[in-house]
Amino acid sequence: MSQEPSIPRLFDQTAQRRNRARAAAGFSGFDFLKREAAIRIADRLELMRRDFPLCLDFGSHDGTLTGVIRETGKTGMVLQADPAPEFAAMAAASGPALASEYDRLPFAEGSFDAVFSCLMLHWVDDLPGVMAQIRRLLKPDGLCLVNLLGGATLTELRASLLEAEQEIYGGAGPRTAPMADIRDVGGLLGRAGLALPVADADRLTITYPDMFRLMADLRGMGEQNALLGRRRTPTARRMFLRAAEIYHDRFAGPDGRIPASFEIITLTGWAPHESQQTPLRPGSAAHRLADSLGTTEHDPEG
Repeated sequence: MSQEPSIPRLFDQTAQRRNRARAAAGFSGFDFLKREAAIRIADRLELMRRDFPLCLDFGSHDGTLTGVIRETGKTGMVLQADPAPEFAAMAAASGPALASEYDRLPFAEGSFDAVFSCLMLHWVDDLPGVMAQIRRLLKPDGLCLVNLLGGATLTELRASLLEAEQEIYGGAGPRTAPMADIRDVGGLLGRAGLALPVADADRLTITYPDMFRLMADLRGMGEQNALLGRRRTPTARRMFLRAAEIYHDRFAGPDGRIPASFEIITLTGWAPHESQQTPLRPGSAAHRLADSLGTTEHDPEG
């Protein structure tokens, strides 16, 4: 009897949930990246020529995305779900909310007119499985509109930590989460059975006085290291001090501030429906190209 291939586990979901729980109370002081990503979802939603009466905000944090998309006037009721009960409780101020794991959302197939997710899916091991779950939750012609952090995120921090750890320890362990390339995640829409797929990316650069301020912001967002393979023993402070030196020497601008790059990949797809546009069959054109160009058509074999 054949067995389905197991999904590689990269993330410690217990640690990630704990990080989110610790970040919840003070999240409003660190929500700038979430808000920027939410605005990008709202911008795309405003272009839609229809409304979405029942929606799901999957990975809601404190309700930031729900508040932003409501301002578009395109959504009706928005249910919110987050793996951290602390965030779910905060999101309840924006509407119905519950705590739920990534891969076990307690909703029936075909429940929603739209499913949104803002800066959560980069923590998912089985991203193809979660995208397929989103597809099942959508009604026919339902909208999937999500974004996540992409592979160009924190490239400067990754390089600095890697070099410092190799200097101090003679090797390097995983300290920042691996993030997908836009070409890889874009293909997930079609694999999940979603039609009319679109993937695009924005890159934000935020400057900091030093690496430690950046790391404090990551903790405030609940985005610190939650890899299963992370070092479990305390890291020597001199390693972080050396990484900060490398970061400054290699990347600082004339004003002495260091840049931190964040890539936001946004994915749009639709649950299939007969009303959607489909590619024309070869040879089905109603007009000849030669007529449009005002030229004479020649038979290549004539």
